[in-house]
Amino acid sequence: MPKPGNTKLVAARVAAGYRSQEAFAAALDVTVRQIGRWESANPPWPQPVHQERLTRLLGQSLTDLGFTPPTGRVEPSTPHPGRLAAPRSTGSVPSQGRPGVHPAAVADHYTNATTAHRGLYWTVAPSALHPPVLAHSELGHVLLQETAGATRQRIATALAETYLLAGRIEFFDVQQPERAADTWVRALQAAGEADDPLLGSAILAHTAFIPGWRQQHDEAAERMTAARTYARRGPASALHLAWLDAVEAECETRCGNTRTALHLLRHAETLLDGGDGPGAPEWLNWFSPVRLAAFKGNTELKAGLLPQARDTLLGALDSLPVGEDKQKSVILGDLAAVEAAAKRPEEACGYALRALAQLRDTWYATGMERVREVRRALMPWQHEPCVRDLDDQLYGWETTVSALAR
Repeated sequence: MPKPGNTKLVAARVAAGYRSQEAFAAALDVTVRQIGRWESANPPWPQPVHQERLTRLLGQSLTDLGFTPPTGRVEPSTPHPGRLAAPRSTGSVPSQGRPGVHPAAVADHYTNATTAHRGLYWTVAPSALHPPVLAHSELGHVLLQETAGATRQRIATALAETYLLAGRIEFFDVQQPERAADTWVRALQAAGEADDPLLGSAILAHTAFIPGWRQQHDEAAERMTAARTYARRGPASALHLAWLDAVEAECETRCGNTRTALHLLRHAETLLDGGDGPGAPEWLNWFSPVRLAAFKGNTELKAGLLPQARDTLLGALDSLPVGEDKQKSVILGDLAAVEAAAKRPEEACGYALRALAQLRDTWYATGMERVREVRRALMPWQHEPCVRDLDDQLYGWETTVSALAR
């Protein structure tokens, strides 16, 4: 059986948006043949002129990228501006394991903890959940080195999901996109070790949010192309494909392309109406028809289709299942934005206050950002009593401390 290539470098390259070796070679100013050597099973140690380019472009150390320093040589320490360091105990995802150290049941135990973290995400404060999730990833690194075969593959799958969750907390809950970018690269490496293309697709789509929210359209589109390519290897469920449409629609919306976004959302609705094909994996618990309606309502809001947005968001709010507290704060924030755009400040403040009340119970940075956007839209009415009441709540002791502490 042929030895796999340097999956760590391949995963980091794809996560950084370089779908082809040709594009990566152009960015590094090297030949495609050189990229092929680095992505082989026994990659040569890069020359000094290429070391800094590789680490700065991909945001990881050379050893994290699958290179082994020659005997007697120590890898140079290279700073990565604009990125937060991963925990010291967390290195690259191990690419080899040794059998016989643990029984097969260790995969069940590790996966059960991953599943528990998945459920806790919706109600536990991010500051409380993030540390144990990271600790769980560190355990996964150890287990990958001490297992082999199907047991190791299952642990790698759970580790990929663990890193995906950690990145979701960093990006959506506490708004640390640089740290989330690093975490999702490790998630993609683990998914590669597990040979799980659907998890790889989900991770790549999450990485598209980062350039999408920064209005970097081409980079977001490149990552979505990679995510769809991995999904085709699945095969992916209708729910998964509809979620990819929704992610791309949000990126298009933030880049000002609301017509394209609405087309994508209509396609997602068609996919969910069909309902045929393979079932969705258990980890795909962040998307549903109600979540799709929330995506659509936000896009209709940005497109200036206020009556449609109001109806869509109210329908989503009414259909939201119990326990979807984070999504509730986002929908309430978007409803407030609809009323602010319609020049109805009292109604806007009413929804914004409901969102703040929800955020006091379940913190979600994305929901708070929605409320802050509404407050900026209410500047023409800032001396109205309803807006002053909103300010009292927005900048109250409890809310302000929660925002800083979490």
